[in-house]
Amino acid sequence: MRSTADSLIPKSPPDPPAPEPPLVSTPPTPAKSPLDALKHLRRRTKILILCAVVIAALVWFYFSGRVTTDDAQVDCHITAIASQVPGYVVKINVDDNTPVKLGDVLVQIDPREYVAEVDQATAALALASAEADSAGIRIGLTRDTTKEGTAGASAQEESDAAGYQRSETQLEQSATANLLQARANVASKKATNERAQADLQRYTPLVGTGDVSKYQYDAVVATADVAKSDLEAAEQELTAAQQQVDIAKASAGSAKAQLARSQSQVLEAKAREKEVPITQAAYKSALANEQKAKASLEQAQLNLAYATIIAPITGQVTQRTVNLGQYVTPGQLLMTLVPLQDVYVTANFKETQLADVRPGQHARIHVDTYGENVDGVVDSLAGAAGSRQALLPPQNATGNFIKVVQRIPVKILVKPSKDSRIILRPGMNVEATIYTR
Repeated sequence: MRSTADSLIPKSPPDPPAPEPPLVSTPPTPAKSPLDALKHLRRRTKILILCAVVIAALVWFYFSGRVTTDDAQVDCHITAIASQVPGYVVKINVDDNTPVKLGDVLVQIDPREYVAEVDQATAALALASAEADSAGIRIGLTRDTTKEGTAGASAQEESDAAGYQRSETQLEQSATANLLQARANVASKKATNERAQADLQRYTPLVGTGDVSKYQYDAVVATADVAKSDLEAAEQELTAAQQQVDIAKASAGSAKAQLARSQSQVLEAKAREKEVPITQAAYKSALANEQKAKASLEQAQLNLAYATIIAPITGQVTQRTVNLGQYVTPGQLLMTLVPLQDVYVTANFKETQLADVRPGQHARIHVDTYGENVDGVVDSLAGAAGSRQALLPPQNATGNFIKVVQRIPVKILVKPSKDSRIILRPGMNVEATIYTR
């Protein structure tokens, strides 16, 4: 029901009616003939067919110059960080997901044991170097000593040989000349003495009868005494000559023994000459020991350097498994480094899609995480299908073989994105499109 106030409001007058339009006479449309309608229908059909062909050609041209797959993931060469020497961890400078640069110190193993090994190896190298120097000096000393010893022994041998020859000459001279002469003199004196003694025996009885004068007898006695004395002197000379022969023989024997001793000294000196190659071998052995000590020092220095584990690449730390105070062993995995700046895409294309794919072609990568596209370039195609690189590759030598389209990995390098928010991480799903023309 309307209220009383509404009934008291005056009503506005109604609008006047609109004027009617003037009547205009339009000529009647002539009716189309069936032939014209057919021509018009054919024209429209041709236009539609042409448009469809053009659209189909454009669609074919657009989609035929590319291949796409959604079986693609972000990948990279992840570096595993492991210890090369055993020891207790005394310092850790990184945590999970920490960005590091090339050369940053990641983990410090207790270095005191390896410092001691370096000092010990340094002392061993110094000792080996001193022994090598001593062995080198000993070569020259041995060579000079043996050379001089051989020369002196040879000279002594020549001198002793000359002395022996001289003693032999003296012995020959004493035996053949002096001794023979003394013997002949004894024989002559003996004959003279026998004649004088015989004369004395004949004159002795005549002195008593007076047949021989005292003067004649005395002359015979004197002659007998002189002959006897001459015989004794000749015998003494013979004894002296015999003694000289014995002395000459002894001297010759001594000279022969001296010559033999000199010859043995020469042989000994020549034998000492063989000490030269022995000292040379000892020098080579000392050099080898020096090289061994040097290698031991280098190994000790390497072990000391290995106690400080540094980042071999620039990347982000993941899977950190090492803790402070933990005892680590060689080869034990401590953490991994992911080089986010060097990621690439591994796209698994069907083998029927790779006829026109070549390295260097442009690629577009749609990242599911961000819903954005990044550019890339084809780097290479794998040498075998993914199924052949599996742990248990399929064996098709059976009677129930079923042909399955294989997928071949294609490596696509990712170009840096202008948007700093887009960070590709290994394992992310992407959609890869390669433009083959």
